[in-house]
Amino acid sequence: MEKKSVFERLINGEIIKPNDPDAYKLREASYNTKKLLVKMNSATDPKEIRDLLSQITETEIDETVAVFTPLYINYGKNTKIGNKVFINFDCVFLDLGGITIEEGVLLAPKVSLLTEGHPLSPSERHALVPKPIYIKKNAWIGANATILQGVTIGENSVVAAGSVVSKDVPDNVIVGGTPAKIIKKI
Repeated sequence: MEKKSVFERLINGEIIKPNDPDAYKLREASYNTKKLLVKMNSATDPKEIRDLLSQITETEIDETVAVFTPLYINYGKNTKIGNKVFINFDCVFLDLGGITIEEGVLLAPKVSLLTEGHPLSPSERHALVPKPIYIKKNAWIGANATILQGVTIGENSVVAAGSVVSKDVPDNVIVGGTPAKIIKKI
């Protein structure tokens, strides 16, 4: 049986320890992504930005997607972006655990989508713990909100600016605060 790559193991939720023989490949991939990000973040043409983002994600980014750069991504190949998505300035995607952004999602400036974490134990802290983020259709993530690993944001839901979301958000609600809690139904 063929050994799975470190990237396949991450997307499958496997914890990667710092002494893993393939751990170095994570940094190499990030540096390769960075080369494309530098080009993308200095581009001014929306089509060129989408084309470079398509290269970073290895998916087709639809012409209905708008990205206001800069955008920061550590890997890119585990990010899936639907049609009619708007990504505003200064967003951060740590996507080794997988990020899915469905159709019609709005990301305000400085939104962070963080699929990676570390164990609490100091002796194991340098291990990488991946869990996916899923943002369903027509969700709106407010400015400077942080979505933590393993979280699903429900369809049509709104995350208030400055919130830290550590638990799943149901469909059709507004959440806010740190940690985010349901404020009201839409």
